[in-house]
Amino acid sequence: MKQVELKRSLKLWSIVFLGVGYMTPMVVFDTFGIVAQKTNGHVPTAYILALVAMLFTAISYGKMVKVYPVAGSAYTYTQKIINSNLGFLVGWSSLLDYLFLPMINAVLTKIYLSALFPSIPSWLFVLGFVGIVTVINLFSVNVTANFNNLLVTFQMLVIIIFVILVITGLNHGEGTGRILSIQPFFQSGMQLTSLISGATILCFSFLGFDAVTTLAEETANPTATIPRAIFLTALVGGILFIGASYFTQSYFPDISRFSDVEATSPEISLYVGGKLFQAFFLAGTVTGTLASGLSSHASVSRLLYVMGRDNVLPRRFFGYIHPRWNTPFLNVLFVGAISLSAIFFNLLTATSLINFGALIAFTFVNVCVIVHYVIRKKQHKTIWGFINYLLLPGIGGGTVVVLWINLSTDSLILGIIWAGIGLVYLTYLTKLFTCRPPQFQFEEVKEL
Repeated sequence: MKQVELKRSLKLWSIVFLGVGYMTPMVVFDTFGIVAQKTNGHVPTAYILALVAMLFTAISYGKMVKVYPVAGSAYTYTQKIINSNLGFLVGWSSLLDYLFLPMINAVLTKIYLSALFPSIPSWLFVLGFVGIVTVINLFSVNVTANFNNLLVTFQMLVIIIFVILVITGLNHGEGTGRILSIQPFFQSGMQLTSLISGATILCFSFLGFDAVTTLAEETANPTATIPRAIFLTALVGGILFIGASYFTQSYFPDISRFSDVEATSPEISLYVGGKLFQAFFLAGTVTGTLASGLSSHASVSRLLYVMGRDNVLPRRFFGYIHPRWNTPFLNVLFVGAISLSAIFFNLLTATSLINFGALIAFTFVNVCVIVHYVIRKKQHKTIWGFINYLLLPGIGGGTVVVLWINLSTDSLILGIIWAGIGLVYLTYLTKLFTCRPPQFQFEEVKEL
C-alpha cells in the first residue's frame, strides 16, 4: 500500500503570503509606542536595522533548504549536519516558537474583541477563533493558502487607507507637516544603542520567514522556490513595516499623544481617521491575527509531522497524513487543542514562550551553514565562498547573539525548563544515549 504523503501544490507567492501572514503586518501599530519610546522617535530606522539583521539569517535558511528540501526546518538541518541528539533538542526547542504562536494569536483576538464587546465572555472569542483556524487547516494546504491570501490582502488595504489618511493629515499640518521627511529616520543626537534596543524588539516581527521552510514538502521545485520565498517574505514584510512605521512616525513625531504606549493601535487609528476608521482598523487587526493563526497553525502541524515521521514523536499519531486532503490531520487537531489554552494565558506569558525557541532555530541554522559548507565541503577557500559560507552566516549569527543578550529573563527561564523536559525525553528515546534517536532517511540534494 502506497504511503500517503504531503502534496506538492504550493506556488511561490502563495508561500510568500503565508509567510507575510505569519508575520502579521498590522503588528507594526501594536509595537509602535514601545519602540518609539526606546528609539526617541525613530521606529522606521529600527525596522531597517531589524530587516538587515534578519536578512542574513534568511539567507542561511535559503542555503539549508537547498540541501534538505523537507518540512523539518532547523530540526532537520541540525539533525543531519551536526548531531542527531542536538537536532532533536533544536526541534524540541523550536516547538516553543511554532506551537505557541497560534495560541498567542488567539490571545490577541481575545484582547481585541473583549475590548470591543466587553459583555461577551472572552472564552467564546478564543473558541471561535481556534475553531475557524483549525477547520480551515484540516483541508488542503491550498485552501489555507487561498484564504490567507484574502486576509493578507485585506491587511494591506487597511494599511493603504491608513497611509492616505496620514498624508491628508500631514498636508493639514499634523505631525511633521511634510509627506517626505528625513526626521523619522535620522536626527542629530540619535543614539545607536537606543536604535539597537528598538530593533531587538522588532526582530521578532520577522519570525514568518523561517516558517515557510516547513512547507518545503508541499512546494513544487522546493530547492528553487523556498529560498526565494524566504528572502521575499522577509523583504516584503520589512517594506510593509518600514513604510507603515514611517507614516505613523511622521504623524506622531513623539509619544506625547498616547495614554498607553503599550497599546497604541486603537489611539493611532482614532487620531488618524476617527471612530469609523477605528472600527475598520480593528477589523484589519483581527484579520491579521487570523492570518497569522492560519499560517502558524499550518507550520507547526508540518514540524510535528516530520518529528512523527522520524518516530521521535509517536508515528501513528503525529506522522499521519489524511488520505483525501493530504494534510497532517491529527496534528492540526492537536495544535487546535493546545491553542485553546489561550483562554487561561495573558499576552506577556504567551510571548515569553516563543522567543527562546525562535532564537534557538536562528542560531543553529547559521551554524549549520558554516559546518556544512566550510567544515565539511571546504567551500570557503575562494573569495566568494568565504563571503557566502562564512562571513554572511557569521554576521547572521552575530545578530542573533545580540537578540540573545536582550532576551527577557522570563523567556530564558521558560525556555530552559522546556529544553530540560526535552532532554529528559531524549534520554528515554535513546536509552540513556546508548543509541541514536530515530530519524527519517533521505538523501541530501546534490547542488550544482
